[in-house]
Amino acid sequence: MPTLLIVNGFRFFFYANEHEPKHVHIIKGDDFVKIDLQTLKVSQNYMKPKDLKQALRLVEAHRQQFERQWDEHFNQR
Repeated sequence: MPTLLIVNGFRFFFYANEHEPKHVHIIKGDDFVKIDLQTLKVSQNYMKPKDLKQALRLVEAHRQQFERQWDEHFNQR
């Protein structure tokens, strides 16, 4: 489970056996959200609205980094 970023209590990661489309999982405490990297669409959300808003901003700010890390990880298999 590669961790991509830890900031402000959020941990951004993907699982080692992921599937397309490219997406990122985010946890903060016991809360969880899954966000599509291309569209920023939320596909699973168990996060407080304030935290979700911050998570979306962080994904948008780090999207290129996350996509590059996804490509590097899954193209090595």
